Amino acid sequence: MKNLISLRLKIYLLLSSLVLITLIGGIVMIWYTFRMESVLNLLIEKDVAAFQAAESLEAALVNQKGFVTYYFLDNDPDWLRQLGEYRQIFKERLGEAKLLSDDEPQKKIITAIENEYGSYIELKDRVIAHYKIGEREKGARLHKGVRKLFFKILDLCEEYKNIHRNRMAVAKEKSYNEAINLRLFSITALLVVTFLVVLMGFFLVNSILKPIYRLAIEAGREGKTGSTEDSGNTKDEISVLAKSVRGLLNDIDLTHFELEKSREHLQQAEKMALVGKLAAGMAHSIRNPFTSVKMRLFSLGRSQNLTETQKDDIKVISDEIRHIDTIVQNFLEFSRPPKLKMQKISPSVVVDLAVQLLEHRLKSYDVTVNLVRKQPLPEIDIDPEQLKEVLVNLMVNACEAMVRGGLISIHENEEDDTPIGKAVVLRLSDNGPGIPESVIGKVLEPFFTTKEEGTGLGLSIVDRIIEEHGGRIDIKSKEGEGSIFIITLPVKDRFKGKSA
Repeated sequence: MKNLISLRLKIYLLLSSLVLITLIGGIVMIWYTFRMESVLNLLIEKDVAAFQAAESLEAALVNQKGFVTYYFLDNDPDWLRQLGEYRQIFKERLGEAKLLSDDEPQKKIITAIENEYGSYIELKDRVIAHYKIGEREKGARLHKGVRKLFFKILDLCEEYKNIHRNRMAVAKEKSYNEAINLRLFSITALLVVTFLVVLMGFFLVNSILKPIYRLAIEAGREGKTGSTEDSGNTKDEISVLAKSVRGLLNDIDLTHFELEKSREHLQQAEKMALVGKLAAGMAHSIRNPFTSVKMRLFSLGRSQNLTETQKDDIKVISDEIRHIDTIVQNFLEFSRPPKLKMQKISPSVVVDLAVQLLEHRLKSYDVTVNLVRKQPLPEIDIDPEQLKEVLVNLMVNACEAMVRGGLISIHENEEDDTPIGKAVVLRLSDNGPGIPESVIGKVLEPFFTTKEEGTGLGLSIVDRIIEEHGGRIDIKSKEGEGSIFIITLPVKDRFKGKSA
C-alpha cells in the first residue's frame, strides 16, 4: 500500500509541476504581452503624436515664409490671407505640442518656440508693412533678422523632434529587450518542461511500464496454449496483463468452485464415515438376529400344519426380513466400497451379462431391451462385476419406473470426449415417466429417493463406481418423456493406483 501511495504521489507531483510551470509560463507571457502593448501604446499615443506635431510646426512655419515671399513678388493680397491661415495652424499645433509635453525639457523647448514665434510674427508683420508702403529697402534690411528667428524656430522644432525620436528609440530598445526576456523565459520554460517530461517518461518506463512489461512476459509464458498470437505477443503489455488478470479471476472463480465442491465431498465423506460405522453396527446387531428369526420361521413352516392364512403371514414376515437385509447390505456396500478388480475386458461383454442376468425379471416387468451395437466395444481396464452392478441397478430402476412395461434401449459407442479423451459411451434410455426437473440434480446424492421403500443409495453407488473407474455419468430426462443415463469410461487406464 505504501508503494502504491508513493507511486501515486510521484505521478501527481510530476503532473502538478508540469501544469504549474505551464500555467506560470502562460501567465508570464500574457503579462509580457500587456507590457509590450503598453510600451507600444506609449510610443504611438505620445511620442509619435508629439513628433508629428513638431513636423506640422515646421511645415506651417515654412509655408508662412513661402506665402510672404510670394506676396513680395506680386503683391497679391491672397497670399497674406493664406499666411493668416497657416499662422492659425501653427498656433493649433503648438497647443497640441504643449499638451503632449510631459517633462521639463519638452515644456522648455515649447515655451522657447512660442516666444521666438511671437517675435518672429511681430518682426515679419513689420517687414510686410514696409513692403506695403513701398519701403522695400527697409523691409529687406529688417528681413535679415526675420530669417535668423525662422531658422532658430526650425532648430527648436528639430530639437523637440530629437527628444521624441530618442524616446521612441528608447521605447523600441525597451520592447526589444522585453522580447528577448520573453524569448529567454519561454526557452527556459520549454527546457524545464522538457526535463520534467523526460523525467516523468523515465519514471513511468522504469517504475510502471517495465514492471508491467515483465508481468506481461511472465503472463504470456504461463498462458501459452500453442497459439503464436496469444503466446508470443507481448507488444501490447496492458492487453496481455489485463487478459492474464481476467484469466486469474476466472481461475479464482474456478478454484472457489472446486473448493466448494471439495468441501461438499468432505462433508459427504464424513457422512459416509458415519454411515459406515452405523452400517457395521447394524450388520452385527440386526443381521444375525434376523438370520435366526428366518431359520426359526423356516423350521416352523416345515414342522407345523399351518393354515393358508398362517402361511401367508410367514411369507410376509420372511419377505420383510429379506427387505431389511437388503437395506443393511446396501448400507454396507455404500459405506465400505470394495476395491476395484481391474481387468481388460470389453464393456459389451458386461452389458450382455447384465441383460442375461435380468432376463426373468425383465419379463416379469414386461420390459423389452433393445441393444444397439455396431460392433463390440474395445477392451478397456474395468471391474466387470462392479460395472455389471451399475447396469443392473440402472435397468432395475427403469423397470420399476415403467409400471406397465416398456422399452429399455442400450446404445454402445466409441467417442472422443474433451475432458477424458478417447472413451466408450453406454447410453441407457427408457420410455418411462421421466425425472422432474426440480429433482434431476439430486438423484445421484446419497439418501435421496422418490420411492416409498427406497434407501436412496442405489444411484449414489452407481455414481461412485463410475467415478472410481475415472469416468462419469450424465442424466438427461424430461418429465413424461423418459430418461437417458450416459456412462462415459476412458479407454486408457489412467487410474492404475485404484486397482486391487
